[in-house]
Amino acid sequence: MSQKQMKEAFVSNLNGTSVLEITQGLCFPAFCILCRGLLIIFSQHLCSFSHNWSTWFLMDFVVLIVPLVITLTILSSFILLENLMVTVCVAWLLYQIYQRRTCYAKVPAQKVFANFLKISLESEYNPAITGYRVINSIFTAIAILAVDFPLFPRRFAKTELYGTGAMDYGVGGFIFGAAMVCPEVRRKCIVGSRFNYLRKSLYSVWPLVFLGMGRLVVIKSIGYQEHLTEYGVHWNFFFTIIVVKLVTSLLLTIFPLNKSWVVAVSITVLYQLALDFTPLKGVILYGTDGSGTRVGLLNANREGIISTLGYVTIHMAGVQTGLYVLKVRTHIRDWIKVTCCILLVAVSFFISLHIVQVNIEAVSRRMANLAFCMWVVASSLMLLSCLLLSDIILSFAKFLIKGALVPCSWKLIQLPATNKKHSESLILETEKEDPSLCLITALNRNQLFFFLLSNITTGLINLTVDTLHSGASWTLVVLCTYMFTNCLVIYVLDLQGKTIKLW
Repeated sequence: MSQKQMKEAFVSNLNGTSVLEITQGLCFPAFCILCRGLLIIFSQHLCSFSHNWSTWFLMDFVVLIVPLVITLTILSSFILLENLMVTVCVAWLLYQIYQRRTCYAKVPAQKVFANFLKISLESEYNPAITGYRVINSIFTAIAILAVDFPLFPRRFAKTELYGTGAMDYGVGGFIFGAAMVCPEVRRKCIVGSRFNYLRKSLYSVWPLVFLGMGRLVVIKSIGYQEHLTEYGVHWNFFFTIIVVKLVTSLLLTIFPLNKSWVVAVSITVLYQLALDFTPLKGVILYGTDGSGTRVGLLNANREGIISTLGYVTIHMAGVQTGLYVLKVRTHIRDWIKVTCCILLVAVSFFISLHIVQVNIEAVSRRMANLAFCMWVVASSLMLLSCLLLSDIILSFAKFLIKGALVPCSWKLIQLPATNKKHSESLILETEKEDPSLCLITALNRNQLFFFLLSNITTGLINLTVDTLHSGASWTLVVLCTYMFTNCLVIYVLDLQGKTIKLW
């Protein structure tokens, strides 16, 4: 067996892990972001610790990147314990900040919380959306390389037919995250006829066509390992994004934005009925002639082509979520209600998912069936609710310390003060801070370039390192160096104010 065949076999015929374990893993980076914010407040405002750009970068890398690398490798069996540990750290930091608070220092706790509920927040920026997209980018970057090492648990890799693997969620989570900030949600659609809007949408995908074709040519020319049943012979994720973009743009010109959930439910239900009562499932699994043939464009890429229906569903659900979360709200009370609502919907989806898996069909990333769509949406909403909760807690910590500023967090518009004059001076002091030294901001700014850079460096490492026979220590060294290099490049680009875009 050749090295290529060995690597392909290494990531094939896998069954995934439990929904609970993946959900626990999704909560962990959200709590790490909270811990990072509290650490910034504690070190900068209570310990008078000065940060330069390299210190900011190293702190973000150690607090945000390294824990996720470790979680996906040597500590993969202790995800619950990791969540408990970071929760303890958050509780300790929050307690220290509360005890040393510079606002309402001699006021009872009940009065402090009552005043906090009266504050207003900046409404034009939502850190939870940014955090969601960045977490998905970091996880994807780590996983696409780590999966080729034995230290990466096989249960986290993409499943063959049925099951829930962590990497299976990454694919759907990317679609969901992009949908929450799509032009339609941000109300940046062009004014004019529907034809002009569709023409602009068609033009906007040309970079993805270039990237998809480029990846196809490179992969075939160098004989790089492929998981055939993932998308097919020629198809890749870039082509899926193209189709989803074009189809959803058409749907959103026909149906109202606030009815996106109706479109999502309709498509996924009809698609599941087609899988159950027509030969469609057999075509996906065994080809048009039932023998597993790969002859012809459809048979060669049947998984990638047909599964786009499921990803269209996920996108439309993301659009509906984006409309709700990005709605203008200024009071902290409103965001607490939003967090509770999203958490409740997520739990409802998980309960419904269990019913669907027992009575209809298990989760299948290969088919992107009803259960897969429900699982991705439920997991995405759970991650989003954790991030919103973290942002609320972080806002409370900032409320306790005069002049506190954490990059990628809500700005408090109404700061606590004893008089109006003093309040104005606090706001001016806060605005003098430099919030740009932030790895989260950098990754969000050049998300596509980070993804491309990660794919290129992953390919180079696979061509030069014997990943199948690498030990634990060497694996960690390679993964941390790989992530450090990629993140540093993106960070430096952000320091220079550069955004790498092809359109």
